[in-house]
Amino acid sequence: MISIMLVCAVLASLAVGVLVAYGICIAMFRVFQMHAKQVAAEKGSRGVVAAQVAKS
Repeated sequence: MISIMLVCAVLASLAVGVLVAYGICIAMFRVFQMHAKQVAAEKGSRGVVAAQVAKS
């Protein structure tokens, strides 16, 4: 009986660890996605300014 409890506790802690790691990965991907969008928007606005300067 104690062995079964120990195995269940190990599996439960493993599952919790995997879920926490998954949550951290998802959160970091969202942060990187926001950062990538900001950089793309900044580069896009720089391209527009550079094109306007080149025309004049």
